[in-house]
Amino acid sequence: MSSQARLLLGAAVHHGLQPRHLATCAAVASSASASGMEARVIFSPAGRSLFDEPLAITVEGLQPQQQVTLRASLRDEPGVLFESHALYQADIRGQLDLSRSPAMEGGSFSGLEPMGLLWSLKPEKPFWRLVKHDVQSPYRLEVEVLGSHSKCLAKGAHERAFLRDGVKRIPVREGRLRATLFLPSGDGPFPGIIDICGTGGGLPEHRACLMANYGFAMLALAYYAYEDLPKYMKEFHLEYFEEALNYMLKHPKIKGPGIGLFGHSKGGDLCVSMASFLKGITATATVNGSIANVGATLHYKNITIPPLGFSEKRVKIDQSGMADIVDALNNPLEGPNNQSLIPVEKAESRFLFIVGKDDRNWKSEFFATEASKRLQAHGKEKPEIICYPGAGHYIEPPYFPMCPASMHLLVGRPVIWGGEPRAHAAAQVDAWQQLQTFFHKYLSDKQDRRQNKL
Repeated sequence: MSSQARLLLGAAVHHGLQPRHLATCAAVASSASASGMEARVIFSPAGRSLFDEPLAITVEGLQPQQQVTLRASLRDEPGVLFESHALYQADIRGQLDLSRSPAMEGGSFSGLEPMGLLWSLKPEKPFWRLVKHDVQSPYRLEVEVLGSHSKCLAKGAHERAFLRDGVKRIPVREGRLRATLFLPSGDGPFPGIIDICGTGGGLPEHRACLMANYGFAMLALAYYAYEDLPKYMKEFHLEYFEEALNYMLKHPKIKGPGIGLFGHSKGGDLCVSMASFLKGITATATVNGSIANVGATLHYKNITIPPLGFSEKRVKIDQSGMADIVDALNNPLEGPNNQSLIPVEKAESRFLFIVGKDDRNWKSEFFATEASKRLQAHGKEKPEIICYPGAGHYIEPPYFPMCPASMHLLVGRPVIWGGEPRAHAAAQVDAWQQLQTFFHKYLSDKQDRRQNKL
């Protein structure tokens, strides 16, 4: 083995690569020296980019029209490996540009998909979802170029970050509040948004952190299963969420007069409840949310809204043990189930409902349509509803790999979330932009709006 190959092998061991990587990576040096050419992977931006930003990937130094496999990988914080691969053919100059070169059949995806290596990543562990816990550290993305017999011709690494330089991350522990505030760089004041997650609990920060990169002051709000908050989803008091709202309304860096709300799944119906009962909310966006209270009893002052009922008989279990729960919930328009409906018609907020038409968690499109009917029947503005065919339940920021199924804490087994990877990936890119446009439109003051129209 040459000294160059030994160095590469040592680097591979240092980075914790699996044995199947070691032989191929060690072969890079001998392959390069024998051919007289050295293939290389080029990223643009070069060393680091934000996770929701496009990443250009090119390969140089290949043989003319050489067929290769590109393999992408990253490890999440628990150490689970995510991988994808695609088959390509270099051009007559021995170059490969993923923005112009379509992937051939036989890999994780095919066709012209410049970001396909990222959105098609799949975990080695079943029923696992890519979740970023520490937004202050980036993911390390590795891309290998494999030739015949899986020989590694080139390899590159790139950091996919969440926190833009200058954005401040501030833990919030005021009163009962357990949250994290992200403030954009600059003096402000900034449009303020409260971000509420679904039934996973804890304090996910990745979405709020990424949104703060675009000029929003984002409060990622925990509401259960975090520090001294309730451990389980049994009952919630809207007064806790009112504390978060008042914190944002009084913050000197937050632009008034109103606040935005952003919720996914269970977080969506909590946002609708906040908008329906609390003052000072100007814009509310939900992603695959509900207009019925789901999963836990909700209290506010002398008002109690029971959770929407469900039937286990309507849950379908497949041969692998996964559950399809899309029909499990009762219809909130029928009989006593209407006690679980949130009085959205009381809200003074503007609404945006993002809907994945293949959401298998519940009937998101039905909920959004019913909210629109109720708002308009009471003389309120018609909400925006954007439906994405082929998109499932977990519509995340751009380029997060689609999670087709994972453990559901309330169901106690893996459930199907729905979605077709290519369509879901496209939906995430568009929805992310739609959300930013919506919040900028309604969280700017009157002077800002007049300037935007000029």
